[in-house]
Amino acid sequence: VQLQASGGGLGQAGGSLRLSCAASGRTFSVKGMGWFRQTPGKEREFVSALRWSDGDTLYDDSVKGRFAISGDNAKNTVYLQMSSLKPEDAAVYYCAASSSALFSKFVVTSAKYYRYWGQGTLVTVSS
Repeated sequence: VQLQASGGGLGQAGGSLRLSCAASGRTFSVKGMGWFRQTPGKEREFVSALRWSDGDTLYDDSVKGRFAISGDNAKNTVYLQMSSLKPEDAAVYYCAASSSALFSKFVVTSAKYYRYWGQGTLVTVSS
């Protein structure tokens, strides 16, 4: 499975950006997809996840109510709509895919849950 993330760029505080992640290859094996973000000197942190089978979603508390994850099965693409941006949302955002059917908060918030990773897309937020 190959993942191609796009949509990063410069956003304004209080504004919006939408990230996309297109999957290709053996996409039938993908059960869930997620978004993580990373800033220099920090570990990659969980943002949001989506389970394809039923559309179930999970969010980190820091983005709950501001970000929305969604997916288009026909396009094998997952989106992250980011609204009410804050300066602390600035990071490199990575999409990831998992072949596991598990979907609990304890599991999907861990980077180890994901087998496939995209290349990352940079989001900057001006205040």
